[in-house]
Amino acid sequence: MKHELWKEAQGYTFCFAGPMGDEARGMMDSGAELIWTVDANSHLEAMTKYYEFMDWGAYKSEFVQDKNRYPNDWIETQK
Repeated sequence: MKHELWKEAQGYTFCFAGPMGDEARGMMDSGAELIWTVDANSHLEAMTKYYEFMDWGAYKSEFVQDKNRYPNDWIETQK
């Protein structure tokens, strides 16, 4: 699934591209700028890539479900 990183005056927002990210993007200020996109198959993969991009070190999660692939219906929704 495609994820987007937006830069705003107050910081950053990392969200899904497409309809699943509409709510997050709707809360952004009018000057928000899309600065990066990335594809990932799971929450863990997305966050790992995000942390690498931001140079924040290794992303760690204690939740086993974060390793699960995104559901097929989410992928279809994004298409």
